[in-house]
Amino acid sequence: MTAQGFTDQGSTTSDNLLAGEFPRIAELATVSGGKYARGTILGKITASGKCTICTSAATDGSKDAYAVLAEAVDASEEDKQAVVYLTGEFNAAALTVGSGLTVDGLKDALRAKSIFIKNNQAY
Repeated sequence: MTAQGFTDQGSTTSDNLLAGEFPRIAELATVSGGKYARGTILGKITASGKCTICTSAATDGSKDAYAVLAEAVDASEEDKQAVVYLTGEFNAAALTVGSGLTVDGLKDALRAKSIFIKNNQAY
């Protein structure tokens, strides 16, 4: 029911990606190689500087965690610009990693980049 004089603007659902108040530094990055959800852990391709999902089999430099994707992006057909977080506190349950990797396995590497993983909210 809508109160008189007000308009129903719909609803929203939180994704629980953010897990704390550690300062988040964000920047625009070029993303390539697929369709990725917000919260995907990205690596950086050494030769091009583009970001793609981290996988254990990567040999192009993207095996190493670089950033957390701040917005969903579809770069399966062509490279796209998207915002990535270079620092911050993130909920482990809301993160996505590529094949052969786990969020827990990347925790120490991400910590060295001031990306902190917490287990504080169910997704």
